[in-house]
Amino acid sequence: MIVIPAIDLRGGRCVRLRQGDPAQETQYDADPVARAKQFVADGAKHLHVVDLDGALGKGENLDALRAICRAIEVPVQTGGGIRSREDVAKRLKLGAAAVTVGTMLVESPEESRKIVEEFADRIVGSVDARGNRVAVRGWQQEVESTRDELIATLAIWGVQRVVYTEIARDGTGAGFDLAALRHVASLTPMRITASGGAKTVDDVRRLRERMPPNVDAVIIGRALYEGTIVLRDAVSAAA
Repeated sequence: MIVIPAIDLRGGRCVRLRQGDPAQETQYDADPVARAKQFVADGAKHLHVVDLDGALGKGENLDALRAICRAIEVPVQTGGGIRSREDVAKRLKLGAAAVTVGTMLVESPEESRKIVEEFADRIVGSVDARGNRVAVRGWQQEVESTRDELIATLAIWGVQRVVYTEIARDGTGAGFDLAALRHVASLTPMRITASGGAKTVDDVRRLRERMPPNVDAVIIGRALYEGTIVLRDAVSAAA
């Protein structure tokens, strides 16, 4: 299992939101590049960079993304505010190895399918849900499409990996929703990246031990910033 540290950008800083709520923000680093370098020094083989301003429709953090991609030698997957093919191409040009697409999957399905066909494994589906209800636009709006329906659609399109986030767990340190993850993994042969809820190394260890093989990566954010998980320990537990 691969451990992927998260860098969430808002106003050029590293922040974390509780359950995606912009009003529940904790600020951490003014220098996201330094944080990215430290994650790599501590054993990260991939990074997950989210543009929260883009997701919330309040601007972009493209300069910070470019700087991170130039400063490190590991693959960066990035998302937040992806609404068109041009948004995908722009982030790949900035140096990202892959782009996560969420809102667009629901709001522009035909264009999303074409993007998957064009960019193949450089497109990662982002399925963010409260139970079986999918949320978009920075998790501020729920839609009619269900989690299970969306995952089935992505499998038909040929998406190879999905980041699945249980919003109710994100930023809470309550641990992963193992039952939900197991259910999601049973729906598809796609590879699943678990996100939302990690607080201790035991959470990572349980994920590795109890999930089917296609749940093969985990994103960790707040726990790394607050020191309840040491990255090197998480990498070791996941392996």
